[in-house]
Amino acid sequence: MIEATGLWKSYGDVQVLRGVDLAVPAGGLLALLGPNGAGKTTTVRILATLTRPDAGRARVAGLDVVADRRRVRQRISLTGQHAAVDERQTGEENLHMTARLAGLDGHAARARTRELVAQFALSEVAGRRVEHYSGGMRRRLDLAAGLVGRPSVMFLDEPTTGLDPRSREAVWASVGELCDTGVTVLLTTQYLEEADRLADRIAILDAGRIVAEGTAAELKRRIASKRLELVLRDGRTLDVPTDGSAAHVRALLDELDPGREAVERFALREPTLDDVFLALTDV
Repeated sequence: MIEATGLWKSYGDVQVLRGVDLAVPAGGLLALLGPNGAGKTTTVRILATLTRPDAGRARVAGLDVVADRRRVRQRISLTGQHAAVDERQTGEENLHMTARLAGLDGHAARARTRELVAQFALSEVAGRRVEHYSGGMRRRLDLAAGLVGRPSVMFLDEPTTGLDPRSREAVWASVGELCDTGVTVLLTTQYLEEADRLADRIAILDAGRIVAEGTAAELKRRIASKRLELVLRDGRTLDVPTDGSAAHVRALLDELDPGREAVERFALREPTLDDVFLALTDV
């Protein structure tokens, strides 16, 4: 549903993208990770038809994002880092207005509004002005508005930035439900836990290039090793790589503390996406 081949983009003398390749199957969720300035938002803007690439090609829902720009826009939704809702209207009014702008008649707009209010658990606040919503409620309303036209592809550009943990959990649940209904999602995020939890596959972008791609488990196995963390009785800590097997852990303990007198406690730590991110990006 999303294909990009050799995307290049420069602004003046600054090369933002340098040959980006991406592919997301129908109903899949790809998380695009990278440090600030890596080119994540530029990639999304090209795929969402808002920016033209200098070179390369991209297709979304089977359509070229440059040659078929108008038709692509009929099949996608883009949710940015800040909720694009009218604070002076109620949540229900926001959704109804969006539905009418999308071309639905009055009856269909009201029906779609009711569906989305229920789907995103907004029933209790649908009649309340958005200015009184919490950050999580606004974000869920913004996601709902993006689905009014039943897009087949959704771009989420750091959708949980600034949200508290409870609100973030609610948005994660909503995004997971989107994929369950067959919507294809490309997500950019700075929260590695978010990518680990939601994404089928993860691509890491650094300095305008994809430096690694795979499932979270594949990336962890490929880049980061398990670690044996030891707290010594004198207060010092040691952190050494291990294959995680009982035999290797015993061998390390025998080597580091033959008499079992120096180590107060130890723990085996699995690699995380933080380890992968730090190993692969120039931060």
